[in-house]
Amino acid sequence: MRHLGTIRLETERLLLRRFTPDDAEAMFANWASDPDVARFLSWPAHKGMKVTEKVLSDWVAAYDQPDTYQWGMEIRATGELIGSIGVVGHDKDTSAVKIGYCIGKVWWNRGYTSEALIELVRFFFEEVGTNRIEACYDPRNPNSGKVMQKAGMRYEGTLRESLVSNQGLSDAAYCAILARDYSKTS
Repeated sequence: MRHLGTIRLETERLLLRRFTPDDAEAMFANWASDPDVARFLSWPAHKGMKVTEKVLSDWVAAYDQPDTYQWGMEIRATGELIGSIGVVGHDKDTSAVKIGYCIGKVWWNRGYTSEALIELVRFFFEEVGTNRIEACYDPRNPNSGKVMQKAGMRYEGTLRESLVSNQGLSDAAYCAILARDYSKTS
């Protein structure tokens, strides 16, 4: 892999960009404080702005590392920050990245997360040189799996009770796409 870090990416409707400390208010209000958004995630809804500010501080500090990938999803037409998407794990031996994402519920079912993930699939295969891109979701949240499928990922299997989320012990349904599969479809 040729790590490029969190560079600015654009889609038809979104700007995928680095977070800044100034994003704390939008992040807290638009998704991080919402228990419905965090329902199937591994982190709890933020109880106050200080939690959001700390998370952003950590993300911004990590941007110095070229293998850090954490984008804010901003609507290009309005400049509104609506969610986050990034790498939550990577394996240099297999040239693989694992993607995680969340978006404010006001923007659910509008295709924004799929649009962002499709762009990340392109970026990681075409620019970074990744061999495998994977993600997982709690089967009780099938819409997350639909996002992965729209980005060309295929269901690979479910690891029973392998995650802890805000729902407790959870199954993890894995989806992935390989570079050779991507090249057949692009």
